[in-house]
Amino acid sequence: MTAPKPETGRSKILGNIRKSFDNSDKARTERLATVDARIRAQRPNVIPARASGDAKALLDLFITQAEQASATTARVDGPDDLPRAVLAYLTANALPLRLKAAPHATLTNVAWSEQPSLDMTFGATTGTDEAALSMAFSGVAETGTLVLHSGPESPTTLNFLPDHHLVVLRTSVLAGTYEAAWSALRNAGNGAMPRTVNWVTGPSRSGDIDQTLLMGAHGPRSLHILILDDKKTV
Repeated sequence: MTAPKPETGRSKILGNIRKSFDNSDKARTERLATVDARIRAQRPNVIPARASGDAKALLDLFITQAEQASATTARVDGPDDLPRAVLAYLTANALPLRLKAAPHATLTNVAWSEQPSLDMTFGATTGTDEAALSMAFSGVAETGTLVLHSGPESPTTLNFLPDHHLVVLRTSVLAGTYEAAWSALRNAGNGAMPRTVNWVTGPSRSGDIDQTLLMGAHGPRSLHILILDDKKTV
């Protein structure tokens, strides 16, 4: 007969934890209900004062914060102005007039043919595209951050593989804080969350090597935000 193994400190601690739990169906149901209530409560943390204000103040703050993080911005009055704004960016940066764009309804319904010199294709990128165009789910004014989530209309590869990332942000979805952006994500999915949510503040950078700032270390070297004023904040 094999002698029982001596009790170790670890096994004793885990054993006491197991004994402390009531594993009845009622207790498990109550614990799950407590966790669910805590998640649904979404109690916000301390909200920075700078994240308050009207729509114009939040938009001005977003632009300031984004540009301080080395992003560039441009204002467009409507979707029909996007082709001209995209062409202007590509031309100003001496880039090929080719663009891989997210198959988002706002982008696919644009009359890109009005700029025949633009070579537009839609879908995910394999890394061969120099520039990409995405739609932001939201933006966070307090830090100038873009909120980009995965899905059929928003391939995540566009956020990281091309050197130049152009992102359309509608003013109507601009949030003041991270908490407000998370709430909007939960509400959009009726409580379900996207598989991936990327928070992007400025172009990719790293100072890991000799504390020298290197742009494009883990993603695009440049980030250009096209602010689509669908709320007429100004």
